[in-house]
Amino acid sequence: MNLLTQALHRTVLDAAPTWPSLPDDARRTHLTDAARGLAPLLPPGQVQAAVDSVLALVGGLGPLEPVLADPAVTDLMVNGDGSVFVERRGRVERVPVTLTEPEVLALIERVVAPLGLRVDRSSPVVDARLADGSRLNAIVRPVAVDGPCLTIRRFSVREIRLDDFAGPEVAALLRWAITARSNLLVSGGTGAGKTTLLNALAASVPATERVITLEDTAELRLAAPHVVRLEARPPNADGEGRVPIGALLRNALRMRPDRVLVGEVRGGEALDMLQAMNTGHEGSLSTCHANSPVDALRRLETMALMAAIDLPLVAIREQVGAAIDLVVHVARRSDGTRRVEAVDEVVPGAALALDGGRDRTRSLVDGDRVVRLPCRPPRAPGAVVLDRSALDRAALEAAT
Repeated sequence: MNLLTQALHRTVLDAAPTWPSLPDDARRTHLTDAARGLAPLLPPGQVQAAVDSVLALVGGLGPLEPVLADPAVTDLMVNGDGSVFVERRGRVERVPVTLTEPEVLALIERVVAPLGLRVDRSSPVVDARLADGSRLNAIVRPVAVDGPCLTIRRFSVREIRLDDFAGPEVAALLRWAITARSNLLVSGGTGAGKTTLLNALAASVPATERVITLEDTAELRLAAPHVVRLEARPPNADGEGRVPIGALLRNALRMRPDRVLVGEVRGGEALDMLQAMNTGHEGSLSTCHANSPVDALRRLETMALMAAIDLPLVAIREQVGAAIDLVVHVARRSDGTRRVEAVDEVVPGAALALDGGRDRTRSLVDGDRVVRLPCRPPRAPGAVVLDRSALDRAALEAAT
């Protein structure tokens, strides 16, 4: 921090009582005037750089602001040694920024303190959401052995379409599944694009339907006109006030939803979601971490058992088989692109074949081609049954 930046920072501290109430343009004008008074001969470019540095320091993410200014950056990672890495277009690379431990701790505190959260040795892990909707995760000593680590997941302002994830035939199959009110589970690894694909799928939901989204950290940005967004709440500094996804889901069912979108199932709320899908809330969507469609079903069963340890596995499997129609698996390829790798239909009744007598799913796609049509009937009353001609028309329209 040079002498001018230090002096401007003191100007902000002197104006502390009124600074939070000032609009952004007034803050910039105030600092610019102060800088010109302190260094009247300094070139305008350097004055602007000093003002930007102070604004980032007191109101943003400090040295990370220039890095996040690049719209191509989707993930930012600060490691315990202060090194900073970003992901651009699916590739991870280091940037020429190094932070000290006090700087990282100050950045974390600046974000989480206004939200009523804390991070310290007694509570070393925190999740938060930035003003632009980005997701922040921080972990500090003693569990972060080498120093505090900070991860920011940003979400593209550019609309990602279903056709960006799949070929015309597969995209047409998935659009039909949405309009037919099939229950879909999107699976994939970390960073595979599950939430982005969920957004793209939701774009096909009819505008007349009421959609309620439930997330740990609000990430979904649906363009539909009738959307209610609910976000789970972690406990406050006193360990109180927690509102988990399961509680939100039970409340959402009282809000007259046409569809329920659960950003990600991670625990016992899986059982609530299955019951919702089986009790008149067709067309619901969710995501989970898994390596394949079959693994996704197994993981869903395990999470449901976390909430109902007194239920036998066969009962949980029966609910899974009745609730889930399609499992859509998305993966990130070596070149950084994200593609739908599999669309599997859950075979009705196969969930009860505990001894492996029948496969639990049947694959519908091979690459960008649809090789089988769904057997399960549409859940939407009056919905058309998908046929080969509809897929051929979709491929022809995409080609022309």
